Amino acid sequence: MTTTTGITSVTGAIGSVRTRVEGRDKVTGAARYSGEVPFAELAHGWLVLSTVARGRIRSVEEGPVLAMPGVLTVLHHGNAPRVDIDYVGMLGRPNPIVGIFQHDRVPFAGWPVALVVAETSEQAREAAEALVVEYDVEPHDVAFRAGRPDAYTPESTPMVQPETGKGDVEAQLDASAVVVDAEYTTPEEHHNPMEPHAATARWDGGRLDVVDSNQGSSWVANELAQLFSLDPASVRVRSEHVGGAFGSKGLSPHQVAAVMATTVLQRPVRVVLTRRQMFSLIGYRSPTAQRIRLGADADGRLRALDHQAQSLTSTVYEFIESSAVLGRVLYDADAHHTLHRLVRLDVPTPTWMRAPGEAPGSFALESALDELAEKCGVDPIALRVRNEPETGPVSGLPFSSRNVLACFEEGARRFGWADRDPRPGLRREGRWLIGTGTAAATYPSGVGPSTAAVTAEPDGTFTVRINAADVGTGARTAMLLVAADTLGVDPDSVRVRIADSDIGPAMIAGGSMGTRSWAWAVTIAANELRERLALGGGIPSEGITARSDTAEAIGALSRKERHSFGAQFAEVAVDVDTGEVRVRRLLGVYAAGTIVNPLTARSQFIGGMIWGLSMALHEEAVRDQVSGGHVGPDLAGYHFAAHADVPLIEADWVDDPVPGDPVAIKGIGEIGIVGVAAAIANAVWHATGVRHRELPIRPDRVLRAADEARRRATEGIPGGMDEGGTRGGPAEGGPQGGGAEGGAPGA
Repeated sequence: MTTTTGITSVTGAIGSVRTRVEGRDKVTGAARYSGEVPFAELAHGWLVLSTVARGRIRSVEEGPVLAMPGVLTVLHHGNAPRVDIDYVGMLGRPNPIVGIFQHDRVPFAGWPVALVVAETSEQAREAAEALVVEYDVEPHDVAFRAGRPDAYTPESTPMVQPETGKGDVEAQLDASAVVVDAEYTTPEEHHNPMEPHAATARWDGGRLDVVDSNQGSSWVANELAQLFSLDPASVRVRSEHVGGAFGSKGLSPHQVAAVMATTVLQRPVRVVLTRRQMFSLIGYRSPTAQRIRLGADADGRLRALDHQAQSLTSTVYEFIESSAVLGRVLYDADAHHTLHRLVRLDVPTPTWMRAPGEAPGSFALESALDELAEKCGVDPIALRVRNEPETGPVSGLPFSSRNVLACFEEGARRFGWADRDPRPGLRREGRWLIGTGTAAATYPSGVGPSTAAVTAEPDGTFTVRINAADVGTGARTAMLLVAADTLGVDPDSVRVRIADSDIGPAMIAGGSMGTRSWAWAVTIAANELRERLALGGGIPSEGITARSDTAEAIGALSRKERHSFGAQFAEVAVDVDTGEVRVRRLLGVYAAGTIVNPLTARSQFIGGMIWGLSMALHEEAVRDQVSGGHVGPDLAGYHFAAHADVPLIEADWVDDPVPGDPVAIKGIGEIGIVGVAAAIANAVWHATGVRHRELPIRPDRVLRAADEARRRATEGIPGGMDEGGTRGGPAEGGPQGGGAEGGAPGA
């Protein structure tokens, strides 16, 4: 018997490489997703979205559409079932976005104004496109920018504390030998999972049965029960296979519309979102405008850290993109201040998107740290070592474990960091300038209450029931390994049942909390079952079942800073003629507690890193100021990294024991993206001598910044240059960040 921190490993299953238990079904097409499950008498709904960004619905001309072949009904604000739009949902407050068809107000372009239901999907689509909706149009505002006078500081929520601080930031900045004061921007970005959002609703024996693609069937079932004023026991939600989610698959208008339609028609109704509809209905990552001020001693020790972030929210539901939270965990400083501010606009509501807050926030903070290292003449990794906190920089709480420096040490060794010349613009291969960069990564390792049941079957096998959601992460396989290890049996003798709200409540697949939360519940139940089986005796025909509920144990946890950590390394090549940036190497090294399955864990890390590359160089949703809608809301107009853009990517981890933790598992689903964009941006500076503080780093921006850098060098303007022309270039006399000597593209 071996022991890993928090888990007694009997068979060694935990930490062993195991292919996904449902892998064959997925690659052969046997796995059915929510839009593919057959039902008798199935009808199809097609949403009609507003074509104006703000106003009132004057009329819905449903008559001609109802006369079209196959059309069964047209639901809108004048005839749809009423729902409780003031219900208190998972976040402790109403979510008006799901209260569709309840009023005539249009809060943004792409708001659902009607649902056309027909016998076939084709008939529903044709009728929906023919539906005429008249509006009373009102002036709209969709312009997000830094410094808007109507920005406000939101109130604290259970998810986000908008402002934190300690010490006198202004006094420490005044006393600092070196100051970086720079502004960074990130654009609107979208999830776009491979499987579109889809839900089928029906009434079955007095119960509402919903087959859906989501990140937590208990979550969606509870929300639907409250919204439609139903007994929670009368709602069942199943979501066996999910083709990606990334924060977008909670309760959205399509599930609500399907339930409304099945209630009216008393037959199953399926609503599947199109790719274009997903751009307005499922949320997205808000654009951000972030100002970082760092004050340090000459050797780079931080005296002041001030991170102020601005993002947008809609007029119907407040959401905070918590970009300033990173510094609360990563770096110590004598004075520390973080602030989030919002601007209300006539746009869809943003939502969680892989590493919400940390992903855009890390681009700003980790770029600023690199600028500080440049100004101080200190290696970027050495600078981070000098500012390593012993406890939470703001909270003062101890860390459950913190091995970020081990990540940098191992990553630097593998990446060849010691051979790096810190001066920018020196490496060249033909027309390509070569540079390397690094950045830190962190993401919270939270946990949520979950229930589980483990049954010893008469045939000698075991069945695990946990209402987990496998959104492509390998959750089934991870729970199988945890159960097998705890029971001390061969993994092949274990079956796992997930994604059915009838199983019982469990944590959603979100916030990098799924595996940690579910494994805890499964471990407790499996331990109890093993003890009962050790007493001897036969197994009855119904089996022997042990159950668990971790709510009390989670409530008893001591207060600590619990996070995963990592170090990102990037090598880029910049074409001096075209401004193209190619990432040639990416390496991520992580400290993430016990790794349950190295195969799926490495896949998660690499997937996040690819997304970070895409964020750095490609992704940018553009909103048309006149219409209020998107320019090119599809996978042709919204550019992201393709196979040709993705280089050799390595992901690995260091040993990260978590003393005293019940399971010692940390979340890994989101930390892979954190820091990647900053590492790439820092590598672009190292290649060219030009700072880019605006994402994505497009070729036109590279060329424009290079032209400006040359102009400054020709005119003898001291200091470096950045793409946005903002403050924060290197100090006079220090390593220069621009000019022809720095090797800017075209030099």
